[in-house]
Amino acid sequence: MPKKVLVIGTSPRRNGNSIRLANAFAEGARQVGNEVEIISLAGKNIGFCLGCWACARTGQCAVHDDANEIVEKIRDADVIAFATPIFYYEMSGQMKVLLDRTNALYSSDYRFRDVYLLTTAQSAAPDAPKYAEGGLRGWLKVFNKAQLKGHIFAGGVFEAGEIEGHPELEQARKMGARV
Repeated sequence: MPKKVLVIGTSPRRNGNSIRLANAFAEGARQVGNEVEIISLAGKNIGFCLGCWACARTGQCAVHDDANEIVEKIRDADVIAFATPIFYYEMSGQMKVLLDRTNALYSSDYRFRDVYLLTTAQSAAPDAPKYAEGGLRGWLKVFNKAQLKGHIFAGGVFEAGEIEGHPELEQARKMGARV
């Protein structure tokens, strides 16, 4: 049965390396018949969580911006893939702000069970994505019906398009085809 796959590119660059990794993952997921949607956070208006806990009382965030629609899509997806550049050995700020805004999903009947992480960095050090993965694993502790199913890291890429020809693109396609 086809799955509903949501791929979220969290880079502030519209055509950066992490979104290219996201596109490869999406391509693989589509090739095997899944319903795939790609969302880029570039240019989106996503404000900080206010810590007001209105979401716990009402099931809706008190902040009205682009995050609300994205959070609904996260709730309704079977599979989520987050693609992020690594900034200072951590996920992008845009990704962290979005994760904070999913608090309204905590007590909901969210569908997602499988979560993937796609990361790129200027650094090629194998531990470069360690803290980004740790942050996502922390988020998953709250959403305990879901688990991190896979992580691809493409290091040594900085300029937009530098990832072309890297084996991680094919790895992402194959990973997407296995969802």
